[in-house]
Amino acid sequence: MTKTLYATFDGLVLKPEEDVDLKPNHRYLIRVESPPQKKIKRKKKILQQIAARAQDLGISDLAEQHDHYLYGTEKR
Repeated sequence: MTKTLYATFDGLVLKPEEDVDLKPNHRYLIRVESPPQKKIKRKKKILQQIAARAQDLGISDLAEQHDHYLYGTEKR
């Protein structure tokens, strides 16, 4: 039987990332290799993404009257 799976080593044991169908207390031969390293692309933090999209619409009561500006309801 050959099974390929990913596991994380926590310093003491290998922990599989998915369920495995193996017999407990049974001896297995394990081949250990690291997966190819992907270049990690740094993502902007969510607040930076929101701030980058923010625009000054020149409306001073936008937060209080957002229903009026979005849906055309009466101002409160």
